[in-house]
Formats: sequence, structure tokens, C-alpha cells
Amino acid sequence: MNEYKKYQIAKRAVAVALVVLIAIFADQLTKLIAFAYLPTPTDYVSLIPGWLGFSHVENDAIAFGIGSGNRPFMIVVMIATVLLGIGIPVAIFTLFKGNTPAQFVLAVIEGGAIGNFIDRLFVRNAEGVAVVRDFVDLSRFGFAHCNVADFCITLGAVALLIILLFIGPTAVFPLKKSWREEAKRREEAKSKEGKHAEK
Repeated sequence: MNEYKKYQIAKRAVAVALVVLIAIFADQLTKLIAFAYLPTPTDYVSLIPGWLGFSHVENDAIAFGIGSGNRPFMIVVMIATVLLGIGIPVAIFTLFKGNTPAQFVLAVIEGGAIGNFIDRLFVRNAEGVAVVRDFVDLSRFGFAHCNVADFCITLGAVALLIILLFIGPTAVFPLKKSWREEAKRREEAKSKEGKHAEK
């Protein structure tokens, strides 16, 4: 591997790490501010009356209250989060090493996962149970309370799906003609390499 390629890989690694850190920082800072201004569960701030507001919620479960009060289940969730935290960086530099948009979206997801994991490690409710701090009230839209980390994970997953399906030459259904042509060239090159290997 030449020096320029090493430099490019190092630069990409730094950029990806920076995105992860920004997502973690944004999540933890907004939680800190929200809970400073909304110290009890009865506190509520209306942002868009009847539609959107901020409140104090200590969530001892995962999305939609799944696993609330179920300690064994939540231990499994913690282990799965750790594995995900390890698996995403590996995927960024192996499966998605040639897909820049996917790498940065995965970095956002990683930051969100770490943000909520930090809460589960260090934040406890009055009963001493590990909780995640939620403060964005989306109940008017049929969703549970959430936080910035949840947005990072959910929107990141949607964006990743769109990228894998439609964006770039490695997509399942590349939208741009140039991407489709590049995908065809790659497939032809791969086919030629296979024939040479057989000989």
C-alpha cells in the first residue's frame, strides 16, 4: 500500500470518527440542557402547541416501551449494543470501504448508539434502574418520546437503506446512468478476472 493510499484511509478514519463524536456530543448536550430545564416528569414545554413539545422522560426500556421492567431482556439489549458498536466500525472499513455516503451514515448511527449506551451505563432513576433520557414528545404523531440519539439511529437507518438501494455504483438499483455504467464496467472487469483465474 503506497503512502498516498495510507493517507487517504487515515483521513477518512478521522472524518468518520469526528462524525461519531459530533453525534455523541449533540445527544449528550441536548439531554443535559433538556433535563436541566425540565427537572421533573411533570415539566413540559410546548414548542408547537398541540403538536410538538419537550418533557422529562426516564426510559428504562427500548423503543415503544419494549422491555420495561425486564432486566434479563435489557442485559441482552446492552450486549447487542456493544456488539453493534464493534460491528459498525468494522463494516465501515470493510463492507462499505468504497461507499463514502454509507460510511458517514453508519458513523451517525454509531454515534447515536453510543449516546444511548452512555445513558444506560451512567444514568439511574430514583429506583436505581438504568435509564435513557428522552425529552422530545412525539406522542401527537403516534410515536413515543425520544432523543437526538434515537433520531441518529432511526434516520440513519432509513438513509442507509436508501443509499444501499439507490445511491452509487454499488447500489442495488443505481439511479444515475453514470452509476449504472460504472457498475456494468466493474461487473465486466470482475468477469474477466474470473476467466483469467480459471486459465
